[in-house]
Amino acid sequence: MTNTRFSSILIANRGEIACRVIRTARALGLRTVAVYSEADCGAPHVALADEAVLIGPGPVGESYLRPEKIIAAAKESGAEAIHPGYGFLSENAAFAQAVADAGLVFIGPPIEAIRVMGDKAGAKRAMIAAGVPCVPGYEGLDQNDATFIAEADKIGFPVMVKASAGGGGRGMRLVEEPADLADALTRARAEALSAFGSGDLILEKAVRRPRHVEIQVFADAHGHVLHFGERDCSVQRRHQKVVEESPSPVVSPELRARMGAAAVEAARAVDYRGAGTVEFLLDAQGAFYFLEMNTRLQVEHPVTEMVTGLDLVALQIAVAQGDPLPLTQDDVRLDGHAIEVRLYAEDPAAGFLPVTGDIALWHPASGAGVRIDAGIVTGQTVSPFYDPMLAKVIAHGPTRDIARRRLIGALQDTAVLGLATNAEFLIDILERPDFAEGRATTAFIGENYPDGVTETEIDSLSLAMGAALKLHLESRKALVASTLPDESLIGFQSAAPLATRLDVKLAGKPRRLTGVCAGKVWTVAEAGVWQHAIEISRVEGHEAVLLAEGKRRTVLWHETGNGALLLSIGPRRFSLEPHRPWEDAAAAAGSGRVVAPMPGLVVSVLVEPGQTVEAGAPLAVLEAMKMQHTLKAATRGTVTEVRIAKGQQLTAGALMVAIEEEAA
Repeated sequence: MTNTRFSSILIANRGEIACRVIRTARALGLRTVAVYSEADCGAPHVALADEAVLIGPGPVGESYLRPEKIIAAAKESGAEAIHPGYGFLSENAAFAQAVADAGLVFIGPPIEAIRVMGDKAGAKRAMIAAGVPCVPGYEGLDQNDATFIAEADKIGFPVMVKASAGGGGRGMRLVEEPADLADALTRARAEALSAFGSGDLILEKAVRRPRHVEIQVFADAHGHVLHFGERDCSVQRRHQKVVEESPSPVVSPELRARMGAAAVEAARAVDYRGAGTVEFLLDAQGAFYFLEMNTRLQVEHPVTEMVTGLDLVALQIAVAQGDPLPLTQDDVRLDGHAIEVRLYAEDPAAGFLPVTGDIALWHPASGAGVRIDAGIVTGQTVSPFYDPMLAKVIAHGPTRDIARRRLIGALQDTAVLGLATNAEFLIDILERPDFAEGRATTAFIGENYPDGVTETEIDSLSLAMGAALKLHLESRKALVASTLPDESLIGFQSAAPLATRLDVKLAGKPRRLTGVCAGKVWTVAEAGVWQHAIEISRVEGHEAVLLAEGKRRTVLWHETGNGALLLSIGPRRFSLEPHRPWEDAAAAAGSGRVVAPMPGLVVSVLVEPGQTVEAGAPLAVLEAMKMQHTLKAATRGTVTEVRIAKGQQLTAGALMVAIEEEAA
């Protein structure tokens, strides 16, 4: 291969990965071009690039998933190469072919490698031929249910049903019993068709409580194929990674060498080039089995960068220009430990339902060993069109425990105010003994949260700190409107101290508090329940420093236009809203009204008027933020209205189904 030089790159993606690629490209002196949808016109990647091209409306099918629009943008802007990032078109062989046909450089692997590894069945056949260990299963061309049922009997239950054309947990079902297989096939096929345009499936023997360990490989056009160690991605929810780390706490140098060699052989088998990840299941006995190969940069690549000191995007660009890899396998060293978590716009206590809305305040952490890869800014709207990941928070340390504790601190110091996130859930995972001691398998979340995630009750001290800050801010507003000469007279009383009443709502419930000011100290109380003295040490911008019970506490805050105070205190995220008792009577019309929790597409309607349903019965399936969500009845009763139809696009709050509750 001759050298293919270019001086400008178009990034065919959005969010944090687009920002990540742009930063490295610009550091290399390359001109960068961003593409964006109408929903992303104010997104950071648009402002960060040297040039940006609008490619269509918000829905991905009208913008980021349209190859012809991406290539037209490259031609229009004069870009000579395209970096696909991850997701969207990154593993689409037809897109890579279209890029080549347009005379542009695709910063990724050869088209045939994408094609082979993009099909789970074909990839598994290729790996078996290459001698890479594989999980027993069925990856044949016959897609009849009867064939799958017969093959599952041969494999033995439990089995995994998987979409042949995709990943990320979509089109995947664990089947424990033969009686459940037919339904699992139907649901997995429908989800796979919707997500990947292909309903083809494969079967695999389910490996009980395995580790998910993947090897980062890199290859150039000069015959060099290297591996950069492993990442342990065992902590998953619905087969989507939540926490990733490098190295794995259970992989020895000898096992690393064996897995690395297998991954290198997998890459050689498809004449690979560029960055790729070979994923394995690792059982308790140290046996490992090929799962799939991702022919792109991974979401979790920063942990590898932090332990190896390499810039994987820079290496991708170098290899795409025909350069040989600048190191050998012996040069690869793993220094310390790195852990990454994915910060999502979702509500864990509501079944991890994705959320949309405006980011009132974005405050990323900083500090030793901390890295934040984000694609958001204060004031940005999180739309329903894209994956709900907002940022990645990564920490590195000389040991795993130091990295873990640094990551907990970074999450506590990182705030996304204005909408729910999974930050508290991530902190809780990192503090669990199973994770802290390196015992987490793919069963971790199911075993540690068997009943789901419950909303954390806000402790009285956190509530008192929030209330003290609220009272402090209100007193400053009063000072501006008053004739007092300075703030030293705030709270002054010639007689006994007078308590200021503060009526707020916390998690929708009214709380009646009082505060007494003495200089910088507010004594906040909930009558007959608790009392705390809070000193307001400093308030600058959206950061306040409070002294409470002998400890210094940093509080991040934002006050909304309706008087609500949004707060981040340590691991806690909550809001204090003004309590207006007269509004309580107007609270919603009862549990029989099922509304869309977010904008989305109706995938299926499962009930009809006149039907009797039990509490918990599925009513409809809504697709939003790349996931399908089943809406369920909150009460037993009779369906009186069905306001939706398959294929209908809903706005948040739209009435879907009405149920007349059965009298007790």
